[in-house]
Amino acid sequence: MAHTLTTCTFCGVGCGVYLETSGNRIVGAYPSVSHPANSGRICLRGWHVHEVADSPDRLTKPLIKKNGSLQEVSWDEAFTYIVHRLTEIRHAHGPDAIAFLNSPRCSNEESYLLQKFARTIIGTNNVHHGTGVYSNNSINVLLDMIGVPASTNSIRELANSQVIVVDGVDLVRRMPTLAGAVIRAKVNGAKLIVVGTRRHRVAENADIFVQIKPNTESMLYGAMAKVIVDRGLMNLPFIRNRCTHYEELLNELRYYDLLSAAEVCGAAPEVIERAALTYAAAKSAALMYSTSMEERTKDSIRAVVNLALLTGNFGKKGSGIFALTEQNNLQGVCDMGMLPDRLPGYGRVDDPAARDHFEAVWKRPLPDKPGLGARKIFAGNHGSVKAIWLCRYDPISTTFRDVASSLKQFEFIVVQHLFMTESARYADVILPTTAFGEEQVSFTSTERRIQLAERVVDPPAGLAPAWEQIAYAARLLGAGWRYRCSADVMDEICDAVPLYGGANYDNLTREYGRQWSCTKDRPLGTSFLFGENGNGIRFNFAPVVKPKGTPGSREYPLIFIFGHSLYYWNLNVLIRHSETLRREYRALWLDYPDGFVEINSDDARQLGIRDGQTIRLVSVSGSAAVPARVTPEVMAGTVYIPYFMREVEKQILGGDADANLLPGRLEKETA
Repeated sequence: MAHTLTTCTFCGVGCGVYLETSGNRIVGAYPSVSHPANSGRICLRGWHVHEVADSPDRLTKPLIKKNGSLQEVSWDEAFTYIVHRLTEIRHAHGPDAIAFLNSPRCSNEESYLLQKFARTIIGTNNVHHGTGVYSNNSINVLLDMIGVPASTNSIRELANSQVIVVDGVDLVRRMPTLAGAVIRAKVNGAKLIVVGTRRHRVAENADIFVQIKPNTESMLYGAMAKVIVDRGLMNLPFIRNRCTHYEELLNELRYYDLLSAAEVCGAAPEVIERAALTYAAAKSAALMYSTSMEERTKDSIRAVVNLALLTGNFGKKGSGIFALTEQNNLQGVCDMGMLPDRLPGYGRVDDPAARDHFEAVWKRPLPDKPGLGARKIFAGNHGSVKAIWLCRYDPISTTFRDVASSLKQFEFIVVQHLFMTESARYADVILPTTAFGEEQVSFTSTERRIQLAERVVDPPAGLAPAWEQIAYAARLLGAGWRYRCSADVMDEICDAVPLYGGANYDNLTREYGRQWSCTKDRPLGTSFLFGENGNGIRFNFAPVVKPKGTPGSREYPLIFIFGHSLYYWNLNVLIRHSETLRREYRALWLDYPDGFVEINSDDARQLGIRDGQTIRLVSVSGSAAVPARVTPEVMAGTVYIPYFMREVEKQILGGDADANLLPGRLEKETA
């Protein structure tokens, strides 16, 4: 048997794993003891990441829709048809009638080539990744405030943190090995502060748990900043030397006060005060938040960064911001330019200097008008987009609502995927792709670590990686793309994107990859981005106007929260095609075969509702009957409605299709 070091491709931690092969099969996976991200630990998904490639449900032949049904065809026929239809639609409706969407699980190479295809061959900036509706808020705020759209420090530096704040993410379920690093840091003396609406397992181990109402993060962090200023705990030397707009922040903080913030947030004022004082007293404090929360507003992220700047928690080991990218390559697809307003490396598409750089690299003129994002393409493009290309992306399984209806409206759909997904059923052409372990490509984890996923077995006969398929379609459309292998694509990325300038396949195989920024003059990268002296980098405070409270009334006293659930892994396309993982992640459905909404145990007790009982959710827009999952995890006064409860959402929301929060009440369902 052979054993090859690679990186797990399930979540953003980027754990190092060894794949064990026998013949042309991957037969096992086990953790790398010395890898800096996971140090010999992997989660259930990592132990079984290899099973997906062996699924009997994999697609192996291209498909074209003929007479209303998908039929196997040759590769030549599939690509000829794609080229013909894209050319036809572009000629009839213009380049912006075509859009390109991919999954944050796509590799750097295929993400880079997909957006290059869109911009240089089709002539559109309609490019986006599947979670773009969330993470763009994080990217733009971090760029404006600290100049870097990513986590500032490494996972292993948490061992140097005196305080760790975990905000809005259940690490145990979403990023288990990162949860382990946090808990080990606490055991070794770090103070753990957890902020959020749910009492999950990390919260149970917290020194301070600040349980708040949904959408009140900016109020909470504003109140904490007010406490720090009132007590004189600011890091004034850091602020004077490295920050701007401090006076504007102080002016806005005048309107915050601890007692009113506590009332809005639903947390005790002494708990908020204790959290603020604990954070401010630390010599090194790490603050991590999820970029995948649907309600994660720009102001909530600004308030987080303000708090870190106020206390000088940048440029030190164990400090900084951890903007958690929970999907395995969300950082990478953004770095590669799968954004409607940003080129690779985050230059704006309407910036002539940024375009000049890539026009010189690609030798093609580029469009200067920002494109449409995923939300607008699926919900509000009003027919302007006629064709979409979906690379490893199944939008029906995301939190976007009513995607199936949108897919029916497109004239032409291309899908690249391993499996016949729900979205692929609406496709006009399906191109099967290679699986994990069958291709050599790179991914960039939540700590900005660029790593190789090695090819350890051969794919089924005839299958090619997604990047090769994109490059082949480009050549058929007249582009002179001559990439001999994926390493050639990475070499071009390194030439085009300065953050990746010092990376190549040769050095990515050593020392567990490279963390950007690994520029040509600093190819080893850096564990944290801002040194003690700052290298002249200036940061910007962003004052946040004091927000209002959450919705609610006497008639509708509860808050319905839509589109959120910690149990989304059961719907993941790859999970569903691993026998072990499918069984494990569907365990909850044995108790709730018809789905569920989550209500607090105390609320259930007061209303006389038992676990599993069918209840009626009532809002001003509509109502729906659904089983209740009674749990102490959710905050009193809130009801969580998972995004996969599509019909329930539709019935309650009525015409308010974009709402994430809605006042409501519960009633017992009568027979």
